Amino acid sequence: MKVLIVTYYWPPAGGAGVQRWLKFTKYLRDFGIEPVIFTADNPHYPILDDSLQSDIPDGVEVIKCPIFEPNGLLSRLKKRKVKNSAGFLEENPSLLSRLLIYIRANLFIPDARMFWIRPSVKKIKKYLSQNNIDVLITTGPPHSLHMIGYHVKKKTGIKWIADFRDPWTGIDYFHLLPLTKLARKKHFRQEDKVFKNSDKVIMVSKTSKEKYKNQANSMEVITNGYDTDSIEEESIVLDEKFTISHIGSMNAARNPKMLWKVLAELCKEDEEFSNDLQIQLIGKLDEKVVNEDIDPYKFKNILHRDYIPHKEAKQYQKQSQVLLLVVNDTPNAKEIVTGKVFEYLQAKRPIIAIGPEDGDLSDVLNETKSGSTFHYDNRDGLKKEIRFLYRKYKLGELKIESSNIEKYHRRELTKDLSQIIKELGKK
Repeated sequence: MKVLIVTYYWPPAGGAGVQRWLKFTKYLRDFGIEPVIFTADNPHYPILDDSLQSDIPDGVEVIKCPIFEPNGLLSRLKKRKVKNSAGFLEENPSLLSRLLIYIRANLFIPDARMFWIRPSVKKIKKYLSQNNIDVLITTGPPHSLHMIGYHVKKKTGIKWIADFRDPWTGIDYFHLLPLTKLARKKHFRQEDKVFKNSDKVIMVSKTSKEKYKNQANSMEVITNGYDTDSIEEESIVLDEKFTISHIGSMNAARNPKMLWKVLAELCKEDEEFSNDLQIQLIGKLDEKVVNEDIDPYKFKNILHRDYIPHKEAKQYQKQSQVLLLVVNDTPNAKEIVTGKVFEYLQAKRPIIAIGPEDGDLSDVLNETKSGSTFHYDNRDGLKKEIRFLYRKYKLGELKIESSNIEKYHRRELTKDLSQIIKELGKK
């Protein structure tokens, strides 16, 4: 059985977007499915990570189609580079930036990769006429790829799976876009076409499935996960300091203001804690977060590193005393389960999560006994937890006994995906 996977993010792309389908591709052959990759020939990737090339299975066919992206042109016109996690909105944008955001929001629907739809449909249609492919898979964002799937489905009748790594109209920043009524309707109309015409929709969280289940013909949940790596547990030496590490980008919507306040209070109350504490921020960091919410507290030990290769980031996770995970404080916060949480599970270090205490992320941490979730303004709970973890650290007993994490291994998740693919392929 063969599947054609349409993905914009593919090595040498770095960041979170590439991980999901790179790892599925890595394990699909274990379940009798041969993957074929369809991706962009000259993409404008904001992050590169050549180390991920090693995860591509030998001999996998990769088809590339040239793409025109106005994103690159628009970015060159902008002077500021402070963006949100989606690379779309800025903090305090200039007049030019506001104009460019308005143009992108209203003219490029569903996104700036819309110009890749027509040539991709043409090339995929020709490929399908010459090769035996059982199932077509599109993964977004960018959601233009789902429109590729929609048009290929209409023209060929092939079985089609639409995988939503993030929601479309339900994504955390959609309500902030300066959309006209016409543009907003077009987004919802295109999204509905994907839901109604795909043979299967895959979401990454239970709340997302519950939210959209009545809009799609058929929907399943396959979360993100963690993968086996070459870092031997015996070689891991924990940081000497009481490190609290956040791995990933941090912007205004993902800024744990209460945590900084609590840490400052604890430093003021306990000089030893102040000396032991080290805050590690690994990834893109909004300057406004630093200048307005971190620097004023004058923490003694702060380490910041920009984007680093994925394998190196996992080393930081395993060495840290405590791992910090923050869910964007947005209307869809309950359904957000970042891919990072599953790698945190693999690191087997205590996790402090900031987000909805009744959300999907909290469910994962409770189920695996890997950490605790605290609401954005839960000062007392945060303070109590950090004191508890610090006491354990001083005694040399800071560890967790996590459980039930094996089902989040990428191979197990690929097994679930393979069952969906095979069921569709038989119909």
